[in-house]
Amino acid sequence: MRIALFGATGTLGRVVLTKALEAGHEVTALTRNADNITVSHERLRVVVGDVLDPAAVERTVLGQEAVLVCLGAGRKGVVRAEGTRIIMAAMERAGVKRLVCQSTLGAGDSHGNLNFLWKYILFGLLLRPAMADHNVQEDYVRASNLDWTIVRPSAFTDGPAEGAYRRNFGPDEKGLTLKISRADIADFLVEQLTDTTYVRRTPAISN
Repeated sequence: MRIALFGATGTLGRVVLTKALEAGHEVTALTRNADNITVSHERLRVVVGDVLDPAAVERTVLGQEAVLVCLGAGRKGVVRAEGTRIIMAAMERAGVKRLVCQSTLGAGDSHGNLNFLWKYILFGLLLRPAMADHNVQEDYVRASNLDWTIVRPSAFTDGPAEGAYRRNFGPDEKGLTLKISRADIADFLVEQLTDTTYVRRTPAISN
């Protein structure tokens, strides 16, 4: 497929970009600095611009078959929600329907990982604004008429729930949780470009 990728230079986005190219897709990636894209490939096109600039986003989306949003919470949480809204508006104008959107991180395993909960409390002031921005992003996506799938990757899971995605990783050093790697999250995001099972749903890689 011809896909537009937003967030290709983030920690997860870099892996998603590689996986998308490995899967045979033609990728157009938007970045504010072309030097941040370290991958070189004949099926990769780079557009230099800002995700908050509608004209740059339009250049990235035009002519694509699907869009994969993998934005981080940069610039005080503005990018994820507002950037996603601008991307969806460009998709509507360009007639692109398929959207795969990476959204909220899970809040730990369903048995209550105390180590993670302590970190959540300790850094709560930092996490809450980002989580609020995730929620606004999801509201924008759910209100659209696109063929969307929201993916919520989580750092922790204690086993597969219905509609969840999981690879066979062993327990961590404390035996409390199973961890999912960025590579597996990226695999799932890329798979959703062509898998319509979860269209207009939130499948989640989560607990």
